[in-house]
Amino acid sequence: MSTSERASTSATATGSAPVPAGPVVGVDVGGTFTKAVLTDATGTVLAEAHRPTPGPGPGVAERVVELAGRLTEELGARGPAPLAAAGLVVPGTVDERHGTAVHSENLGWRDVPFADLFARRTGLPVAFGHDVRAGGLAESRLGAAAGVRDTVVFLPLGTGIAAALLLDGRPYAAGGAAGEIGHVRVASDEPCVCGLTGCLEAVASAAAVARRYRRASGRPADGAKEVAALVAAGDPVAVAVWREAVDALAAAVCWLAAVLAPHTVVIGGGLSSAGDLLLDPLNRRVTDGLTFHRRPVITRALLGDRAGALGAALLAAETATTGRPTGV
Repeated sequence: MSTSERASTSATATGSAPVPAGPVVGVDVGGTFTKAVLTDATGTVLAEAHRPTPGPGPGVAERVVELAGRLTEELGARGPAPLAAAGLVVPGTVDERHGTAVHSENLGWRDVPFADLFARRTGLPVAFGHDVRAGGLAESRLGAAAGVRDTVVFLPLGTGIAAALLLDGRPYAAGGAAGEIGHVRVASDEPCVCGLTGCLEAVASAAAVARRYRRASGRPADGAKEVAALVAAGDPVAVAVWREAVDALAAAVCWLAAVLAPHTVVIGGGLSSAGDLLLDPLNRRVTDGLTFHRRPVITRALLGDRAGALGAALLAAETATTGRPTGV
């Protein structure tokens, strides 16, 4: 079954996804690419597109809004009926309730009223949210945690690490501050871009795994996928770097188990492509690290790099049916 077929089946089966009067577009602004999907009232993907994300610099927020508007128009023109709404999700610190992107270190903006800007650009009802929380919403309703009504954590391991917390199927944002698990200390001396040392992101993100292997071995490695292949082949440096990453991730999942007692932890992002090479030792370390706590089901994400855009479309569908101006 394809991702779009699964999305359609899951949305219908769970009854949790709103049903708008017409198609919606979801746009996910990434650090490198911006992805967009057009979905119908059942959640089936009808069309998709992606473009390079504008680089940081003067006017970057306006350029992002213009790109998102063009993608919305392009996909809307391919739909069976006029668009009912559009959703936009972005990285960084996001205040969904006020429709504002508070801060993005990588793209270089602060306090941007994206919800208002996007609504003016498209002339549509819009939803605005955080990329990881939107991805978690999609995995919760359409992907690996579809049908789970208990607490779910979505933990994508990519360039950075952040978590989406879903309580009874709804993202928990805490004013945009929730989920920043990537910047909790798990090691002693590994420098992190946030200015601290030893952060989870600096040890266990996909980017960190590749970087730490290159530094320890003195050899090139084209991303975490190549390091995973070296682990499978028994390369001792790769095995050591991988073990440290898994240990750090296990510690983070154990914290989550102690504080939130999630039913399911969905591992996404680039590192999740390693499959059982990551999940098997992670499950063992988490089991060893817990006693009386509820042990979460740890599973791999199913929606891949579509998750954020699908989540944005879900938020748009909700806006179309409830009239709520943002994703909260």
